[in-house]
Amino acid sequence: MGKPGVLLALMTTTVLTAGCYYYPVPAPCPMIAQATAVSVTVAREYVAQVGSLRLKACQDGVCKEAAVELIPGTASIDQGCAPDGVCSATASPDGTMIGMLMLESLTEAPMALTATGISPGGSALPVRTLDFRPRGAYPFGEQCGRFVTASVILDAGGLRPAA
Repeated sequence: MGKPGVLLALMTTTVLTAGCYYYPVPAPCPMIAQATAVSVTVAREYVAQVGSLRLKACQDGVCKEAAVELIPGTASIDQGCAPDGVCSATASPDGTMIGMLMLESLTEAPMALTATGISPGGSALPVRTLDFRPRGAYPFGEQCGRFVTASVILDAGGLRPAA
């Protein structure tokens, strides 16, 4: 093999070796948008008392108030994993009702929340208030950005932050 052949072999080996170098690839981020909303779950034990619900949320000097459409809540039921590693779950009604108050923005600043409503019989529900702080987390890793959530539970005792 002459000098051109050795040079070609050396260049090919260098390119192939460089191409095999491990470059860490960040985990992919899900293509979902964060809802800027306060979510409310009406506890199963309190659902029969609530005919309609209205929320007012105030944060950073801005308030928004609206009626909240309540829909049946669900719980995820694990259906296990197949031998090939594919796992599944199904949703099953859990007796709760859930709703959301959409906001223009949502931060981790303190929020004042007021819930009012009407019972199925037409009488006013007790006014419930809660001062709390929405929570920020990185559910998909720091490379995917911070998600801020504001979730509360309404029951006979009032409003409380969801765990």
